[in-house]
Amino acid sequence: MEPQKPLPEPRQPEGCLVTAIRIPVRIVVLVLVVPVRMAWDALVVAGRFLNDTVLRPLGRALEWVLEWTGRILFVWPLLGLWRYVLVPLGKGLAWLGNVLVVVPAVWLYRYVLTPVGHAIAWAARGVGRGFAALAAGLYAAGAWLLRYLVVVPAVWLYRWILTPSGHGVMWLLRGIGRGIAAVGIGVYTAVAWLVRCLVVVPAVWLYEWVLTPVGHGVMWLLRGIGLALYWVTRVAFVLPVLALWRWVLTPVGRFLAVVGREVGDALGHAWRIAGHVSLAVGRFLAALFRWVFVEPVRWTYRTLLTPVGHVVRDAVLRPVAEVARGVGRATREALASVRETARQARADFRRMLFGEPRETVAVDRREPTGLETRTLGRSTTALTKD
Repeated sequence: MEPQKPLPEPRQPEGCLVTAIRIPVRIVVLVLVVPVRMAWDALVVAGRFLNDTVLRPLGRALEWVLEWTGRILFVWPLLGLWRYVLVPLGKGLAWLGNVLVVVPAVWLYRYVLTPVGHAIAWAARGVGRGFAALAAGLYAAGAWLLRYLVVVPAVWLYRWILTPSGHGVMWLLRGIGRGIAAVGIGVYTAVAWLVRCLVVVPAVWLYEWVLTPVGHGVMWLLRGIGLALYWVTRVAFVLPVLALWRWVLTPVGRFLAVVGREVGDALGHAWRIAGHVSLAVGRFLAALFRWVFVEPVRWTYRTLLTPVGHVVRDAVLRPVAEVARGVGRATREALASVRETARQARADFRRMLFGEPRETVAVDRREPTGLETRTLGRSTTALTKD
């Protein structure tokens, strides 16, 4: 089931003023837009042709040139420097470092520092045990002296002298505090009665019978002044501004909105019509260029240049290509032999500097080979090995 298309919105009724504005505006806009659209389409076609025929091949050629220039100037020299200078130099320095630094350091650590360290640790352990025993004895004697010379006399002094004295002082301070509290309560009561009679009662009478009527009168006066200012502002400013907005600015704005909408619609219609006109003109010019230039060139290429090119290819280019392939093959073989000779020379030079590489010695683990199997009658098991 095909989806239903949305119904077009109902067109609002338009007046004669809108129609009178629309037709002249569209005519003027069409006359102005057609040359602009044709110039724009011509620039677009020229830009695409320039991009396809000039800029893109030029960019690819520039990329190829930069790539090979970078390889020749940077990559290959750096690769040769790394492979033929830095790597052999690093290996030589590593061998020298191992012989001159690592091996003596390992020998010194294993046969000098380790025995000396063990001896120092044994001596330190014995001295530490002696100091620990001495410290334990001193701690026990100090604890006994502290207990019988300080702690026991302090406890006796606290229990039989300080505690009774503290109880007597607290009883005396409690009686003094009760007397001071009774005097303070009497003074507070008298001061509160005087404040109520001399301050609170007169302040309440003044608020009720003087300040409240005066405040009501002031509020009534301010309300009347505000109402008068409201009506003056409304009549002098608000009503004129409202009339100007309603009877002048709103009609002018509606007229300008109609003109702007019609100009925008006219520009859209004119741009589309100019596109169709430009397309027709472009097709005509393309057909004219094809029949005047392209077809004669194609006929010349098919009937004249193609047979001549085949003859040149069979008689000249193919023999030259065979010769070039033979030269390339011989060059590659010569380069391969040169590389092999250079590799052998490097290997001889490395053997001359560092000697022959150490061969691994095969260890007899007394394991059976793949063709043999373990049996109880042979000495190849863990229990019957010699």
